[in-house]
Amino acid sequence: MIVIKRRFSWVWSGIIGLTIIFSLVWTLFPIFWMFSTSLKSNIDIFKVPPSLWPSQITYGNYENLGGGITPIWTFFTNSVITSLGTLVLAVVLATFAGYALSRMKFVLRKPILMGVLVTQMFPLVVLLIPLYLVFLKANLLNTYTGLILAFTSFTLPFSIWMIKGFVDSVPVEIEQAAMVDGCSRMQAMIRVCLPLIVPGIVATSVFAFLDAWNNLLFPLVLVNDIGMKTLPPGMIIAFGGEFKHDWGGMMAASTIVAVPVIIVFVLLQRYLVAGMTSGSVKG
Repeated sequence: MIVIKRRFSWVWSGIIGLTIIFSLVWTLFPIFWMFSTSLKSNIDIFKVPPSLWPSQITYGNYENLGGGITPIWTFFTNSVITSLGTLVLAVVLATFAGYALSRMKFVLRKPILMGVLVTQMFPLVVLLIPLYLVFLKANLLNTYTGLILAFTSFTLPFSIWMIKGFVDSVPVEIEQAAMVDGCSRMQAMIRVCLPLIVPGIVATSVFAFLDAWNNLLFPLVLVNDIGMKTLPPGMIIAFGGEFKHDWGGMMAASTIVAVPVIIVFVLLQRYLVAGMTSGSVKG
């Protein structure tokens, strides 16, 4: 019996190891191919059969990003501004709304919760025409404010539900004890509850930032000025053509765009894991 158990253990360990290796290759190969292509010349990019690594490394694709009629750095700046603005607005509103829906008892509380959840069932495309008409009347087209409000409208419902789950995981008795000691409801929220859900707030912030960072449809429809485009539509304009696509430039821009996101995930990984697990358990 001991021998059979050891054999089974070796087989099971081998299966797990192969699965992990396959998953890593499947996940990381596109990133490697993106970086490799960004260092290739046009001849290497279209060579048949394709090579995994350039025969001669060139940095021309990176050097050309700052020039031309549509410099990629303008799109990068617009994405940073709108994504950070969405992060701040969505997290602040979601924190107060999630806390209120978790702790307070008021009329229409359950219908509001259900309404927030129902909004996530509609695809993003459904919001485009109503938002465009509203923004047209409010003169918010081609503005940072308009993009931030549009991104927030789609990100906020999910953020509210995340924050509510994190607040639910904090025992209400802790806040009641603070209020007995003289704290108001607002002071108990800020001084007691919020410090305990910091990992959840960080996790929500990352998701809100990435929702805005990767959004294509809103800046494509709500922005006509090329100088106000964000990265997703801007890269299509900058590197797409009627007869030819600049794959080297696109991969170079994609590499630069991916680096900040990867750094954020590496630095905040501990908070993300803690936030996702703490919000799933109450009490």
